[in-house]
Amino acid sequence: MRPLPPWLSYWIGMTAAEQWRSRTAAILIAPVERGFRPPYQGKESMMIASQLAKLIGVEQVSADAEDLAAHRFDRWCLKHWQDWQGEALHAPACVVRPRDSADVQSVVRFAAANSIAMVPWGLGSGVCGAVEPRPDQILIDMSAMDQVLSIDEENLLLTIEAGINGLVAEEAVAERGLTIGHWPQSIGISSVGGWISTRASGQFSTAYGNIEDIVYAIEMVLPDGEMVTLGKAPRAAAGPDLRHLALGAEGTHGVVTSVTLSLRRQPETRRFSAWYCADMASGFRAQREIVQQDWRPPVMRQYDASEVARLFPDYAQGEQCLILLVHEGPASRVDAEILSVESIMAELGLNPADAAAAEGWMGHRNTVPEWRDLLEQGLIADTIEVSATWSQIDAIYDDVVAALKTVPDCVNASAHSSHVYRSGINLYFTFACMPADTSVMGDRYLESWDQALTATAEAGGGIAHHHGSGRLRRDYLHYDLGENGLMLLRKLKQAIDPQGIFNPGNLLPPADAD
Repeated sequence: MRPLPPWLSYWIGMTAAEQWRSRTAAILIAPVERGFRPPYQGKESMMIASQLAKLIGVEQVSADAEDLAAHRFDRWCLKHWQDWQGEALHAPACVVRPRDSADVQSVVRFAAANSIAMVPWGLGSGVCGAVEPRPDQILIDMSAMDQVLSIDEENLLLTIEAGINGLVAEEAVAERGLTIGHWPQSIGISSVGGWISTRASGQFSTAYGNIEDIVYAIEMVLPDGEMVTLGKAPRAAAGPDLRHLALGAEGTHGVVTSVTLSLRRQPETRRFSAWYCADMASGFRAQREIVQQDWRPPVMRQYDASEVARLFPDYAQGEQCLILLVHEGPASRVDAEILSVESIMAELGLNPADAAAAEGWMGHRNTVPEWRDLLEQGLIADTIEVSATWSQIDAIYDDVVAALKTVPDCVNASAHSSHVYRSGINLYFTFACMPADTSVMGDRYLESWDQALTATAEAGGGIAHHHGSGRLRRDYLHYDLGENGLMLLRKLKQAIDPQGIFNPGNLLPPADAD
């Protein structure tokens, strides 16, 4: 692998060797026991694999036991717990790795003609249960479609195949002094197609936007095998924006095969600042004032006292909360922004903290424990991202933390904010439960999610900010969409995929559950 530019290594906080290990780990998300064998693959599964091999080549189709096992699930914590407990989990009939859009079309047309369900797979970094293949389904692994197709430096456009790793795409444009500006924590293990499918958000979104603000065009194979290109110009008024049929669809409307993203030039200057606030409410007020005065630090993060003690122990000051800011762009604008932020903070009574806290966050921000490491310590945990208006967020923070603490065996309920808008903000809740009986971990996990999403919805907030919905949130979608909105989404699915062969069971709750 080509060495990373020094600035890029700094940004992602990992060495090239660590990134390579992360990418390799993404291919085999679930540890596979040496003696693992998937559930019996009957004649139907063998026929599916054989026919697909004839269509696109033997090397592109795998029914190998370890390959099937590695694609049973993604990074959803609940599935890792089930696997850790020894529960038998379904594997797909076969794993197909298309080389190009024509291969994807061939696979989809075969599946449509034979009414066989398909499950798209990017790099397996999803955390909400969008991937749950069954023995009679085809899993389409897009990781072989990983090429940079073009970099247009005049118009600042990057076109890549959908299976490319996000870091590889960023590295390609970084060599030309450009950046995508999209930095999810999973950048080393996620695909660009996955960003589209989950409506992803990156750590620098406050200035650079979420993926829907960065995407220029999307190429997608529909459930009948036809190809469609969505997006043609910097802006259009040619009817509804059809790119949103792919954004957030989580593999239920087709397969994204290539993406064009709008780029930025790398920033001239970067500086850091950090601030203490007496409580979360006073910090929210400060962040609101900054963005509503039209300043846009790309990174604005606020941690409650519990998270400060756990993540920034060297900077903890009693029950004080901590705000971290990253300022970047033209030097004159950065200087002006910092002066204005200092004035806002002083006026609101916030005290400066050591800016090294923010700089240190940059160095370790993508380092997180594996689920199995926590399970071995007796913990089941997760993060839950929601969002709300400024007038709702104080109550949501208080209510959700209180609700999480009612779950038996809860040993942590905390939160931080990480994405800021003129009209509101998101919150990332972290919970951990430590039951003496590991067999009830799954119950504690689902109860924690239920408590958090229900409390958020009752306070008027949105229950899904940027990780997608998958199977984990699908039964709560009515809170955000309303019953009529859910019905409309179901009608769209029926129109696009009348056979229901794309990722069945994902995103939409079963019809009989409405």
